[in-house]
Amino acid sequence: MKLHWSPRSPYVRKVMIVAHEVGLADRIECVRTVVSMSQSAEELFTDNPLNKIPTLVLDDGTALFDSRVICEYLDSVSPKGTLFPLEGPGRWSARRGLALGDGLVDICMLRLMERNKPEERRTPAVVGHNEKKAKATLDRLEADAGQLDSRPYDIGHVAIGTALGYLDFRFEADQWRDDRPHLTDWYAGFAARPAVQACPVEDDL
Repeated sequence: MKLHWSPRSPYVRKVMIVAHEVGLADRIECVRTVVSMSQSAEELFTDNPLNKIPTLVLDDGTALFDSRVICEYLDSVSPKGTLFPLEGPGRWSARRGLALGDGLVDICMLRLMERNKPEERRTPAVVGHNEKKAKATLDRLEADAGQLDSRPYDIGHVAIGTALGYLDFRFEADQWRDDRPHLTDWYAGFAARPAVQACPVEDDL
């Protein structure tokens, strides 16, 4: 399998953490692919007309995207796959966590886009609104930290942990750990997992 990949993308990192968790990382060839809001990767259009990463190309040429689809595929084809519960309350807890983690990353991406604009073109209302949503999400995760600890490890944990790692990478000044001791403790355990250690987020450009 071939994965259009970047060490800076939280969506790619989520996929790679899942690949390590389910024992398929050694079957994936990572291909560095540079895309942004203003830059296309011409070679990616063949595999993904949306020109977005991650994109996973299977051995038969089938391309899968986005990160949620890829994660579920990897979990489904691995004998070790347990990250997507198929029934019961665990199914919805996992998918709710996935939505919270991915949503927090989406908020970070919007904030990053505004931060990267020339100062005179930034929209303070957009910045303030997304900072408020990020804080509310983090406060909810602090309240939910006990529930994260009490249920089996699933895709929700991966998504939430990946989002918190991205905050450290792009928004260190937020100091999201302040006044969130339970979430801080939970994240320390997440960050120590071998699959997470194997997938550091790095700025290679």
